[in-house]
This record gives sequence, structure tokens and C-alpha cells, in this order.
Amino acid sequence: MPRLPSRIEIAKADIVKLFDENPKRVYTKADLAKVLFENRRFWRLAKSTTVADFIAFLIERSRLRAVSLASARYPGFVRYAWGEVSSYQVGLSVRPRSYLSHETAVFLLGLTDAIPNVIYVNQEQSPKPTPSGGLTQDSVDRAFSNQQRKSSYILEYEQSRIILLSGKNTGNLGVVKSTGPFQEQLDLTGVERTLIDIAVRPIYAGGVFSVLEVYKSAADRVSVNALVAMLKKLNYTYPYHQVIGFYMQRAGYDQKRYSRLKHLGLNFDFYVSYGMKEPQFDREWRLHYPKGL
Repeated sequence: MPRLPSRIEIAKADIVKLFDENPKRVYTKADLAKVLFENRRFWRLAKSTTVADFIAFLIERSRLRAVSLASARYPGFVRYAWGEVSSYQVGLSVRPRSYLSHETAVFLLGLTDAIPNVIYVNQEQSPKPTPSGGLTQDSVDRAFSNQQRKSSYILEYEQSRIILLSGKNTGNLGVVKSTGPFQEQLDLTGVERTLIDIAVRPIYAGGVFSVLEVYKSAADRVSVNALVAMLKKLNYTYPYHQVIGFYMQRAGYDQKRYSRLKHLGLNFDFYVSYGMKEPQFDREWRLHYPKGL
């Protein structure tokens, strides 16, 4: 006598339909547990069907597959992908409320043709109190005499490296929705926020020379008014507006556009990047920069 199909086998078509119609394509185990909990009654699944049973069935009988993200220094992650997914989706699945930033956003915004092999995923820190005490020239010089710190939280996934960043709390300011290579929805920084981020952390965008090229590419797309308003909300301790105005001038922006950055004040000698050897000095922006920039 042939074996009768189990309840989960009978419900397979409805289960597959739910996942096919869901724009979400990468799941955690907790996500799949929630799907099971919310649909168990509708699918008439046995109470004995565990989350492990549910996942094992989907991996064996559907388009679900387990993907691993490995790290040399930190615990890795297992995620579950439904069908074809991009590395960007996998990266965003590592931490909740995260978004793509820096060089990754530069590429996805179409501001460079160079395809990066690193995916930057930013999850903002919790709000921190404003540092006490004012800025001094000595404190600026000391801070920028050393090399910029880099995130060591690196995950390997297929041919990509995913670098996890813990950025300043901004309430995801300037984060937009964009379409990825599989027509998936991705959260990433928009043009103005990206230009700010790569000026603040050029090390995550290929260095200062690459940042200048991005500013050139963005000239016809950036709203300087929106960028200045965003910069004021970000309220950085350091005068990064000097760096941004300098890049705009060097990228050929009209003077009326970059002059708005000067109006924010030129009160300190500042730096385009950290740890520069024998930099040159731009008196107009009171800014140290690498030779040839």
C-alpha cells in the first residue's frame, strides 16, 4: 500500500507560493520560525512539526538553501536563501536595520564602473552622549597623525568579503531604497549621504583619489543644499565640511555650490585623511591633503 503524503507535503504548494510571493529572499532561523508559527494552522501542519523539520523539508523539497558566512576572527552565520540571491541581500541579512554604504553604495548608485569585491554593511550604534569639551588644533593634529581605524569584522561569502561597520547613530539618515541585480529591494545610502560618508572614511571607498573621482561623477546628481542640511544634522565633531568643499572644488563644481561649505566655518587646519606623509596644504580650505590630489 503506497505511503500517504504527510501534511507538510500536502501543503507544499501553498508554502512555496508564500515564499515565491514574498520579496524577502534571505532568512534567519528566527525568520523561518515566525513563518511557521504564523501559517501552521492555515497549512494544517502537525503540532509535532518543528522549525528544524520545516527547514529540512524546504531545503530538500524546495528552492531554500543554507548559506554560510565565515569569519577568521568572529563567529560565522548561517542564513537561508530562497532561490537566487545577491551578495548584497546576504550581507544585509547579517544584522537587523542595516544598510549598504561607502564603496558599495558608490557602485550601486552608478557613481563608478569599478565592481568592488567588498560589501560594506553598516548597522548604526545606539545613541551616544555628545562629547564634552571643545575642539582644539592640538587635538585635531593628534587624532589625524595616526592611521584611520578599520573594521576587522570581515565575513567571507562566495567570492565576496562582507565588512560590518558600526557607524554613528543617525536614525538611518539619507538611506534610500534601490534595486539590486535580481530586482531585489536594497537599503543603501543615497547620493548626498554617500558623499559625506566617503569624505569622512575614505579608507572604505578606495582612498582619497577614488573619492575625488566619485565627486566628479556625482556633480550633476548631488543637491548641495540637501548635503549641507544633512551634514548639519549629522553634527560631526570634526569639520568635515572643509573636506567636502575641497573635493567639490577639485572636482570642478561651480563656486556658488561649494561656497556654502565655507560658510559653515574655517576655524581649524584640518586633514583630508589620516596618517598622511608630507602632505600639501590648501590655504583656502585650511586643509592638509596628499600630493597630487
